[in-house]
Amino acid sequence: MFAVSLLTFHVWRFSILRPFMNRVHYSSCPVCSSTVIDPLLTVKDHSVSKEDYVIWQCAQCQLRFTQDVPDADSIGPYYQFENYISHTNTQKGLINKLYQKVRNFTLEQKAALIKRHTKPKGSLLDLGAGTGAFLNTMHQEGWSVMCVEPDEGARQQAKNLFGLHLKTPNVLSQLPDASFDAITLWHVLEHVHQLHDYIDQLKRLLKGDGRIFIAVPNYTSLDAQQYGNFWAAYDVPRHLYHFSPASIQKLMQLHEMKIVEQKPMWFDSIYISLLSSKYRKGSSNWIGAGFTGLRSNLNALMNKKKCSSLIYIISRN
Repeated sequence: MFAVSLLTFHVWRFSILRPFMNRVHYSSCPVCSSTVIDPLLTVKDHSVSKEDYVIWQCAQCQLRFTQDVPDADSIGPYYQFENYISHTNTQKGLINKLYQKVRNFTLEQKAALIKRHTKPKGSLLDLGAGTGAFLNTMHQEGWSVMCVEPDEGARQQAKNLFGLHLKTPNVLSQLPDASFDAITLWHVLEHVHQLHDYIDQLKRLLKGDGRIFIAVPNYTSLDAQQYGNFWAAYDVPRHLYHFSPASIQKLMQLHEMKIVEQKPMWFDSIYISLLSSKYRKGSSNWIGAGFTGLRSNLNALMNKKKCSSLIYIISRN
């Protein structure tokens, strides 16, 4: 009864707030500015508001994007739910417990990837660090670290868990040029409202031989096709953009940067499939979702550009 009442309260709260929220309506593609854009599918916000959003696609660069999203000043309440793992570090539920166990392994993988493409020790800027687990790993590896995290609750969690003092986004404009050997965005770029300004800022802060590491979901994956508008990685309206390798390539070209390498994130297909099956059926189908995730990874073994999530390693031209 309490769970039903709480859900009713959230829906009521957003129905009251909705008329006061400014929305972003795109008349052209947020990446390449093409006006050849069309509605594609309707996706529900399963986490907070239960609102429906329409995802559009650009015919030129293949970007998908969420239409009529709350603007940067209005979207904050859509992140306020206890199971948003990157902000709360929650272990509530079997899916989040699984996520936590896998994360400990992938943190070391990410650290090794950065050192392979840059240097054994250097300066790192981590954007959207959540509760700071990755930043803590790099600090323990001997790196000089700085992090930006817009959510106040996540910043407090990072301080409590790891003794880290994360910065607010306005610090970026105050940093000198060519400050960092590595800049990391682990599932962050899809949340950024001012996309091109943000990429320009990253390029300015990167050293000449430095690398940017961007991880984003990939809607061309088999699990995305399998679950359609129930695919959890659409995560509307928090995910403003839904990237493919082609759209990331175009974005980097427009900013005179290049993709050095693409790396698959093999565990994401399982995690996303579990969430997607829950959205579609009301509870996670562990066997069916596990099978879908494995099929997606097998498909990606033949073409790594088809993995559920990809890490793009980016340099200056």
